[in-house]
Amino acid sequence: MKTLYTGVATTTGGREGNVRSDDGILDLDLSMPKAMGGKGAEKTNPEQLFAAGYSACYGSALQVVAKKHKVDLGDFSVTASVELGTTEEGDLQLSVVLDSYIPGVDVETGEKLVNEAHEICPYSRATRDNIDVTLNLMLDEDE
Repeated sequence: MKTLYTGVATTTGGREGNVRSDDGILDLDLSMPKAMGGKGAEKTNPEQLFAAGYSACYGSALQVVAKKHKVDLGDFSVTASVELGTTEEGDLQLSVVLDSYIPGVDVETGEKLVNEAHEICPYSRATRDNIDVTLNLMLDEDE
């Protein structure tokens, strides 16, 4: 693999600690959500950070495939919902739902873009066959 960029972050203290990027741009305190037995302080957590990264990366993949097919995405957005749960064996496991809102496209075009973006997105490729990822196409009601 030819490296284009390396993002570096260090966490101290685990889920109740701090995460900081090597350049200092990212410097966030972490807190375990109440749902997981934590204090639920107004701080971020690994699942939110993963959701932010995945939604941004997948959104860029949508832009690439839309350009290839000469489709205007309009004021599109991607919402990633990252769930942390347990398997039947009791192991922790992630799953993701990607809601892609693409106004002004028809269902066939939207589904084509969403599926192609999932094929080329680095986050989707990294998680393929490792976690469940659900793709949802969100359209305007009049489409």
